[in-house]
Amino acid sequence: MKEVLIVGGGLAGAEAALYLSSRGIPVRLMEMKPEKHSPAHRLPGLAELVCSNSLKSRLPDTASGLFKEELRLLGSQLLPIAEDCSLPAGGALAVDPRVFSENVSRAVSEAGVLVVSEEAVEIPSGEWVVMASGPLSSEALSVSIEKHFGEDRLSFYDAIAPSVSRDSLDDEFLFEASRYGKGDPDYLNAGLNAGEYEALIQALLDADTFPSRSFEKGVPFFESCLPVEEIASRGNDTLRHGAFRPVGLIDPRTGERPWAVLQLRRENLEGSVWGLVGCQTKLKQGEQDRIFRMIPALRNAEFLRYGAMHRNFFLDFPSTLSPFQESFRRKGLFFAGQITGVEGYVESMGSGLLAARHIADRMEGRKAALPPRETLTASLLAFLVGQEAGKSQPMNVNFGLLPGLEKRVGKKSARKAAYCERSLEALEAWLKSR
Repeated sequence: MKEVLIVGGGLAGAEAALYLSSRGIPVRLMEMKPEKHSPAHRLPGLAELVCSNSLKSRLPDTASGLFKEELRLLGSQLLPIAEDCSLPAGGALAVDPRVFSENVSRAVSEAGVLVVSEEAVEIPSGEWVVMASGPLSSEALSVSIEKHFGEDRLSFYDAIAPSVSRDSLDDEFLFEASRYGKGDPDYLNAGLNAGEYEALIQALLDADTFPSRSFEKGVPFFESCLPVEEIASRGNDTLRHGAFRPVGLIDPRTGERPWAVLQLRRENLEGSVWGLVGCQTKLKQGEQDRIFRMIPALRNAEFLRYGAMHRNFFLDFPSTLSPFQESFRRKGLFFAGQITGVEGYVESMGSGLLAARHIADRMEGRKAALPPRETLTASLLAFLVGQEAGKSQPMNVNFGLLPGLEKRVGKKSARKAAYCERSLEALEAWLKSR
């Protein structure tokens, strides 16, 4: 059987490699680490998480939880690995990034995938190629991709939130809780009163940020991953209605809901490193020290990782790729992961998994087919394909992508449950027919 060449060992590339290998297909995986790293990567292994350690909700009545269940049915190899090294995070699936990367790297090796530590400077030749090089593809490879499609790529910013030492946090101003009491109380919550919150907002508005580099100017922010200072600039209460929203949280010391709340989520098994939820930022490091320490619980915080911004790029899906993520310009050349415009860790896994399934089906003589439209997996693809060419934007999975229900369901919770039931029934029936 012919070999499949995968470029990029991130979530999409690792998922594709493991799935193809499980189907008995030879795989060669090109990954430039550990010899060379992108500006956002630090670990030597595969499937590194760079922005957050959370793979979002695992609750069955959420879009993220439903999407995970769909991917399990489709044969995801990474989700079981993530579950095996999960951390307490309420209803979310969070992992220790280092342990997760090590476990994925080990699984890829044990699956017999040939990993080549080499930078791809151009799109490789070959009958079957998956480009999963990610939104931070090297400059040379980016030029090659642009040349292949003959048009400019689209860009957006992505952001990383700071991490702090648990020992440096002031427990006097912290309480453990998950919003609305869902799951175990695995988040640390740093409450702020109205005065503290207003002072924090003003400091964010007045702070110095890293200037955009020449190639980043004019590139719009991705609305689902805005830097905290950008959110603050959109109105004093915008942050309090977003990542700092206090709803569903009661401070047990006062019996009342705080005016605003910063949540912290653990980032390693030992619980020694905690990330500031929703605080991705382009602030200079000195400003991060000063401003985040204005939050009483963080007044003596030791920053283990500062927030940062980096430029990502993604393809204009409608004009470059088929619904199977195959290049319009070259048969057998697939793209997968964030480079296609999916946004999010699990979405990247799903993109890699679908590309691998399409290749495996065709290599084995079966006609490739998309999952039913009632699924989030297919609905995310439908959104990407259906955008106006030249004006596409990244997208996460959400219930709004799904086709409407045949019968009107009043309550939101019942509507979500109906979506989930319909999706899984349709997917299971489709898989049986395959």
